[in-house]
Amino acid sequence: MRLLMKILAPVVGWLAFRMFRSPVFKRSEVKHRMVMKWFRFAADNGSTRALSVYGHLLHFRGEGADNRIQGAIYLERAAQQGDQKAAYQMAKLYEAGYQNFPQSDAKALKYYQQAAKSAHLLALKRLLEIYREGGLGQAASPEQAAYWQAIADHK
Repeated sequence: MRLLMKILAPVVGWLAFRMFRSPVFKRSEVKHRMVMKWFRFAADNGSTRALSVYGHLLHFRGEGADNRIQGAIYLERAAQQGDQKAAYQMAKLYEAGYQNFPQSDAKALKYYQQAAKSAHLLALKRLLEIYREGGLGQAASPEQAAYWQAIADHK
């Protein structure tokens, strides 16, 4: 049964995303609840895209601190599975600190680097600032700045 859920998770996540973007019943509360349930099912069963989208929805659009914290947890799981957008958001969270995610230069830097390696432009921009001017516990490093600039130039 667990294997079947793992297989279905990406399909359900894809359906949820298509329904979420669909103009049909755009402001429907019923549609919203259904799509959020689908996203949660897919996220809870390992779909990276669903983890990322559901985490973003909860963290940035959720009502109350509990939803925002839960969203950050989903975002971190998506980042750990390689999602570049989630990695960038986790870097921002750890850089500033948020509720159950205390400020951590090391974790912020790790997630910025992860996102930048996948050519996330905002992560590349932030890493260039860090290595040109110093920040997040890092001294200015022309070598590191040149490395990340080369990656940005290839994007």
